[in-house]
Amino acid sequence: MRYFNFSFRPSLINALQGYDRSRFFRDLMAGLTVGVVALPLAMAFAIASGAKPEAGIFAAILGGFLVSTLGGSRVQIGGPAGAFIVVIYAIIEQYGLANLFIATILAGVLLCLMGLLRLGSVIRYIPVPIVIGFTNGIAVLIALSQLKDFFGLDIARMPGEFFAQLKVLHAQAHTANPLTVIVAVASLALLFLWPKVYLTPREGRAPTLGIRIWRLVKAIPGPVLVLVLATAAVSLLDLPIETIGSRFGGIPQGLPVFHLPAFSWDLVRQLFSPALTLALLGAVESLLCARVADNLTQDRHDPNQELLAQGIANFIVPFFGALPVTGTMARTTTNIRAGATTPVAGIVHALTLAAIVLIAAPLAKNIPLAALAAILVHVAFNMGEWREFRKLRHFSNNYRILVLATFALTVVVDLSTAVEVGLVLACVFFIYRISSLTDIRPIVAIQGQPLPQGVAAHALYGSLFFGAAGKLDGLIEPQAIPGRAMILEMHKLISLDTTGLDGLENIHKALHRAGSELILCGINPQPRSLMERTGFIDRVGRENCVDDLPAALAHLQAAAA
Repeated sequence: MRYFNFSFRPSLINALQGYDRSRFFRDLMAGLTVGVVALPLAMAFAIASGAKPEAGIFAAILGGFLVSTLGGSRVQIGGPAGAFIVVIYAIIEQYGLANLFIATILAGVLLCLMGLLRLGSVIRYIPVPIVIGFTNGIAVLIALSQLKDFFGLDIARMPGEFFAQLKVLHAQAHTANPLTVIVAVASLALLFLWPKVYLTPREGRAPTLGIRIWRLVKAIPGPVLVLVLATAAVSLLDLPIETIGSRFGGIPQGLPVFHLPAFSWDLVRQLFSPALTLALLGAVESLLCARVADNLTQDRHDPNQELLAQGIANFIVPFFGALPVTGTMARTTTNIRAGATTPVAGIVHALTLAAIVLIAAPLAKNIPLAALAAILVHVAFNMGEWREFRKLRHFSNNYRILVLATFALTVVVDLSTAVEVGLVLACVFFIYRISSLTDIRPIVAIQGQPLPQGVAAHALYGSLFFGAAGKLDGLIEPQAIPGRAMILEMHKLISLDTTGLDGLENIHKALHRAGSELILCGINPQPRSLMERTGFIDRVGRENCVDDLPAALAHLQAAAA
């Protein structure tokens, strides 16, 4: 189907062509693996966002199913993401949970429009330093938001503002629970050490039964192992620490129920800004994740189809009390490494989560919040591109300012302000960089012959646009006006805008008043097109627009004769 010159064709349709039993088995195993991994992450993201754990699980079930069914990537997994935590928490803090659902619906509409208008390829090219800055800033905020549960601090609700969080954490540091700290530190240590622990048989010997069993255990993902062990410890030892059951009363054993959130146009106006933030962040996260997946699978996703799928998912999930969804890096890479070949794996992942909720929801009440906090601290550590800070000394000051400004504004102010300021700075730096490449150099001889008396010549290089047009001002100074003619050699001038053309008009007028003429030579297609459309060529005179410097010299000699 085609709308707005957009072809609606989910990746699932192409992936199912030639689909066989062996590929289904690989997708089945990958989906089961990702479904188990997604459970602790979905609950942790929801709790950190200020919502109940089931809001994250329902988002992973519904959002994951819709993104895999309708998306433009074969292996991307949709669901609640760590990058959304800070934004969602701020929206809930300011507008309330009910209005978060309205903002998510609006974000879904905006994402659908981005996909239909084919903006996917544009969004993917947000400058790298901005992406690094806000990603690292979000990672810091996620880790900071988890200190309350990591140390078991007596804080009723964490504020949303950075300095207020620091103040509250400092004031309540004395309320730390030693048992909570032990569970959290042990969980975090296991998350970091588990991937690095191996047992190998001695050289020349077959693996023993113990090593075979160890290999099966080693296949368990770290977050799942932490969840199981921490829950078992709390249950068996009856540890007096906060759990999902003590704070939320557990997780409902059933699928989400449809409900209509309250809606009004006044709410839409108030929530448009947070909805735009959700939409832009969701678009950037999902497309960056899809690009990483392409690199791992040597595949190519459809960014516009992916945006449309993300939009549909975010439009639907709020009606079931679920959080916003996007492409998720950790679950997508787990999906790929587990052997996924098609979106069927993502569908299986969603069905696996639904089955877990229906069967094992009562067991979740003993999951300690300290373990979930440790999982999120680990996610934040892996999410941040910390090595990029060490590399800053190798880059220009402009690059450093972009990274550090976006990072600082994300942490101290908010994500939308950080991205807006980052984009403005990127544009300013780009204009400065391009203008620095624009140059005007005097020409003193043509083919070894000095210029005739009363003739001045200059070569233009680069792009003559609004950021560099001021460089023409020196050519209209009284001492720079030649008595006979000025030659502008333009074969290395690659582009011209209306501000640059206005500068050329001023030169032409100044020369005309002085009884001199303007000769242009070597005009490239883009500048010539603008000059033709505005009539500048005719005002200068077509006979004064020649191919090269020798032709300009010949023209002057013929005029003198």
